[in-house]
Amino acid sequence: MKNNYNSQEQYAHYTVNEEKPLLEWLLSNIGGESRSKIKATLQGKGIKVDGKVVTQFDYPLQPGMKVSVSKTKRNNDILKSRYVKIVYEDRYLVVVEKNIGILSMAAGGRSLNVKAVLDDYFRKTRQRCTAHVVHRLDRDTSGLMIYAKDIETEQILEHNWHDIVYDRRYVAVVSGEMEEDGGTIANWLKDNKAYITYSSPVDNGGKYAVTHFHTLARTTEHSLVEYSLETGRKNQIRVHSADMGHPVCGDVKYGNGDDPVHRLCLHAYVLCFWHPVTRERMEFETMIPAQFRRLFK
Repeated sequence: MKNNYNSQEQYAHYTVNEEKPLLEWLLSNIGGESRSKIKATLQGKGIKVDGKVVTQFDYPLQPGMKVSVSKTKRNNDILKSRYVKIVYEDRYLVVVEKNIGILSMAAGGRSLNVKAVLDDYFRKTRQRCTAHVVHRLDRDTSGLMIYAKDIETEQILEHNWHDIVYDRRYVAVVSGEMEEDGGTIANWLKDNKAYITYSSPVDNGGKYAVTHFHTLARTTEHSLVEYSLETGRKNQIRVHSADMGHPVCGDVKYGNGDDPVHRLCLHAYVLCFWHPVTRERMEFETMIPAQFRRLFK
């Protein structure tokens, strides 16, 4: 079962492997949803079989048929947040697209954070779980994130992250015209006392960091660059971009003041992993933000 997601097509796709009436099949295959919610999705024309909308609950399914289940008709009507959108959910984990301006988790005081938004959503949908942070995005970075729903799933993800996540890509608008079409940056990253991360070509007691980059588009002022992380260090892309002489636009910490769209121009847009429990291939991709694309029209 492969789950594809992009912003235009908010459906999870499943392949049927047994003969069953549609509602019965949905109840046994769609995790984390109540019976009433699944029925409401069916009545609300949120289920497709082989590309056609079906509302008949006893519609006979045959092995090999493709079932598509709408995301928006299931969870984002309950989760009303301008900061967080659920793109996939099952009984073990949830994949969200985070907006800029929200922390991944609480950090001192009552700050707005994704974990709190999800915990509130779980309460409203009567799910006995809480969101467990697995990896983080900076407050002003947008994009895809995984949260586990129980400590067992969180532990599997935490201890096997590099084996489980096989493709994680970001896209950024950087300052200036990139000279190279692609390449790799590798060095050691370490924080100073002011929590500024700095790099060194030799071991400075920090952590070794490897970033692969690929230039997607360029003008004389800006470049659109895809970054693929081999290591996930704090501020890695932002520091490595600045190292290349092309800092991420809108970066107040490592940038050069170039701020064409009044935000940090960094977005986590591809996230592919082996499901920590079912071992299925999970692939998610969001659109490159429109504000980024406009600069390269």
